[in-house]
Amino acid sequence: MSAGHPPRPAAPGGGADLFGRWLRGRAPWPVLLAALLVLALDVVRVVQGPRTPGIDNAVVVRAARALLDGGSPYADKRFLYLPGAVFAALPQTLVAGDALATAVPVAAALFVLAGVVLALRVFGVRPDSRLAAGVTAALGVFEPFHGVVYLGNWTVLSAVAFPAALLLARGGRWSAAGGVVGAALALKPMLVPLLLLFVLARRWRALAWAVGVPAAVSLASALAMPRPGLFFTRTLPFLMRGQDAYARPFDAAWPSVLPRLGVPEPLALALAAGAAVAVLLCARWRWRAGGDPALRLVECASLLMLAAFLVSRPSFQHYMLVVLPSLAASLVVRAAAARSVWLWLPLLPEAAGVTWPYLDTARRHAFRDVVLIAGVTAALALHAWRTRSDPSREVTVSTRIYALGNRESVRADGGPPDRARDAPDRTETR
Repeated sequence: MSAGHPPRPAAPGGGADLFGRWLRGRAPWPVLLAALLVLALDVVRVVQGPRTPGIDNAVVVRAARALLDGGSPYADKRFLYLPGAVFAALPQTLVAGDALATAVPVAAALFVLAGVVLALRVFGVRPDSRLAAGVTAALGVFEPFHGVVYLGNWTVLSAVAFPAALLLARGGRWSAAGGVVGAALALKPMLVPLLLLFVLARRWRALAWAVGVPAAVSLASALAMPRPGLFFTRTLPFLMRGQDAYARPFDAAWPSVLPRLGVPEPLALALAAGAAVAVLLCARWRWRAGGDPALRLVECASLLMLAAFLVSRPSFQHYMLVVLPSLAASLVVRAAAARSVWLWLPLLPEAAGVTWPYLDTARRHAFRDVVLIAGVTAALALHAWRTRSDPSREVTVSTRIYALGNRESVRADGGPPDRARDAPDRTETR
């Protein structure tokens, strides 16, 4: 085992997990090149397409230019980010529009790829593995990836911060994980549900970092711009209403989709809230079930994010790029929910080139997206519910040794390491 890399947990009962070992193996270089080519061709398709890409990023850049002109960034109702994002976008105001139209899709794709690499490292999987090649190729034919590259949406920042925080937490560096989450929140408040992960783990210092960083950045940025109060009087009401007729048809949150199917809005909101609460309970069960530390972190954190995707408005298809790479990386663990085909079937409607009658229009795309979000959520929640009465799950000695090497690492119940339970070289089930 190389230094600094998480150990590879053994299969339950000490048996070899041949599939997981095969996924971890190094892919032949022609396969890696082919996977990268599939992804690169999708980026080229965006750059050379008939429409100008990067329209979501352009909103943030326009807000930064408004600040430089002495106006309030929140005068534009479509600028929905926290004040820190305005200052982060200032360097882009120096770049010509044509150059941004090329650079933004490429940058978005690189951010997603970086998130994939970090997600793989959570499970100690090398970036030139067969699993890495498969995930990379799959992104090239995945509509949410195409969408986030075309839009240049800052969701890609969360797609990097999510696995980065889990990787740090996996290594016992919880405060650093909180800092990463806080930095991401300061730019786009998408990872707010991850605050509950620090609560479940009882990592209060990490929680303080995750809350304090965006609070400090937002306050300082707001003081440096005119009329920051428009965020509360203009932006938040616009966002709470589900935006406007332009964006609402693409919103896959239950409170937006169910009324389009004839469900009264109050009932749709109640159903969404009930489903979100149920998923949060499943996240708590998954945390208490313990087991492989990396798998526990990924599945619990994914459930927290998915609960928000069900009920929050808006909820777009590319939001799933935050959690799916980490869930895909968990395929190397035999006990993972990702080993179930039911977790991946909801991705079928999002395959590029697949035509779905009646739903194959931009205005009706949300009906396909809600299948993606709700289907993955249901499969993961069902897995957590089935394992809720098994607080042991397999724990290997290699995992224990790795945990004991980190001063902030935890037992399966979230407490400090218990050296008294260490055993000889064998797989132990508690």
